[in-house]
Amino acid sequence: MSSGAIRTPVSQIIHNKDDQDAEEEPKKKSREDWRKAKELEEARKAGTAPAAVDEEGRDINPHIPQYISNAPWYYGSQGPTLKHQRPQHEDERGQLDNRAPKGLDTTRLVTKFRKGACENCGAMTHKRKDCLERPRKVQAKYAESIVVHDEHIVSDASINYDEKRDRWSSYDPANHREIIEEYEKVEEAKRQLKAEKLKNDPDAEISDEEGNEDKYVDEVDMPGTKVDSKQRITVRNLRIREDTAKYLRNLDPNSAYYDPKTRSMRDNPNPAVPAEEAEFAGENFVRFSGDTTAQATAQLFAWEAHGKGVDVHLLAEPTKLELLQKEYEQKKEQFKSSTKTDIVEKYGGEEHLQVPSKSLLLAQTEEYVEYSRSGKVIKGIEKPKARSIYEEDVYINNHTTIWGSYWNAGRWGYKCCKSFIKNSYCVGMQEPEGYSEGTMNPPAAVANPDALARVQAEEQQTEKAAVESEVDSAPSSESSEEEEEVVQESKKSKKKSKKREKKKKAKEQRKNKKKHKEAKEKEREVAKSSRSSKPVSEELDDRKRPYNSMYDVKAPTEDEIEEWKKKRTRTEDPMLQFL
Repeated sequence: MSSGAIRTPVSQIIHNKDDQDAEEEPKKKSREDWRKAKELEEARKAGTAPAAVDEEGRDINPHIPQYISNAPWYYGSQGPTLKHQRPQHEDERGQLDNRAPKGLDTTRLVTKFRKGACENCGAMTHKRKDCLERPRKVQAKYAESIVVHDEHIVSDASINYDEKRDRWSSYDPANHREIIEEYEKVEEAKRQLKAEKLKNDPDAEISDEEGNEDKYVDEVDMPGTKVDSKQRITVRNLRIREDTAKYLRNLDPNSAYYDPKTRSMRDNPNPAVPAEEAEFAGENFVRFSGDTTAQATAQLFAWEAHGKGVDVHLLAEPTKLELLQKEYEQKKEQFKSSTKTDIVEKYGGEEHLQVPSKSLLLAQTEEYVEYSRSGKVIKGIEKPKARSIYEEDVYINNHTTIWGSYWNAGRWGYKCCKSFIKNSYCVGMQEPEGYSEGTMNPPAAVANPDALARVQAEEQQTEKAAVESEVDSAPSSESSEEEEEVVQESKKSKKKSKKREKKKKAKEQRKNKKKHKEAKEKEREVAKSSRSSKPVSEELDDRKRPYNSMYDVKAPTEDEIEEWKKKRTRTEDPMLQFL
């Protein structure tokens, strides 16, 4: 309800904020003030402190919630009050009856066009683009007389927010009496006409009663039905109480879904029971069984025929439609067969129409093929690979791989011999220039220990020669250079000698380790040979037999090492992921 108090708009508050003095600004409450206010509120609720009083001297119940007791910011209250929650006063209620009326102002009648008025109807309260009157053939600007009244204009200062948006403002309930009187006159005229008909023709009463037989149909009590005599429809919106509900057919939660909103269950709730024997097999069974599909095709045929100019209707002429549909199907089959025979007679190829069954066309056979996890065939015959029109597996110049099977340092080559020259002759496995093995080290040192010793002796000789050349060059440099340079070179030579000593010690340690390993390997070989002379079953129990004790472990031969080099994977090969 409207409070009647003067409310200051927000824009005015913001505008006047800059003009206020600093002393007029309200002081902010401190934490101590908030604590005291909270204690006072608790005391009022407990009854130990008197209740708050509004501007009219009335007590305010302390148990009223704050969203009810606090006045809105636009109300302009200076203290605690509940005036905004109470009904309006008598003087405020009287203001509602004294509002300015709305609508047309019938007190004044204008007969001449005034400057600035609407050119269509002549009213001063709107322009031509806002006019709601019909567009006149002779506009009010050029007409001799004007009969359109002006609307009432109410200034915004005389009404508040609620009054301006009240749709029933200045409504007179006495105006509704005119509508009631008009309906009463129409009913009285109907009664007089009916009385005249009965006086002139007494038999008309029977036909009139038959025409009004639906007058009392709304009062008929039928279970599960809704009858509307105005629209002449009967709607069954509820099931009969004796019928079993659809959701009670099968209480299993995994059965057919029941939609409570539409009260429908599409699928069969008991799939184990045949649809023909079940009492309720779902709504889809009823929709797509019997003659429903034939009815749907007939309706579709009727629509297509009507679109092509044939006057036929499914409900009006069902026999005619059925005969037309049968004739259409027969002619369609005759046309297909005649077209097929004409094409065969013209172009031939009748032998190609006698094709085998689809199972043979799709290459489906009963052959069983079993594969391992790596993709190799364990049982059965592997499927032949699809080959292209080009030559495959043709190797030239003693090569076992094709050109482009090897990649290194931005160059293509043959994988079998690692040659980067196209159409070159294969000379066997060899390492290309700038090729690094990386982490893949072949077990050649294990197979050929003499070659390893030979390489180590060559390394030692090269190191000794480098040391002697440095020692011989030292005196010549001392005599030619200054003393400071001699001192620096001597320091450098000392550092180098220390590094060489460290390297020698490390090499000696490696040699000792290798010798120790070789001795252990010899001992193991001797032990193996002694074991192989005796059967394992006599020496050890099956539960204590070591891993791979039944196999003879030997060092790989040169042929095996060569084969391993050919088949090993190289991480630096860019085509590795495509192989």
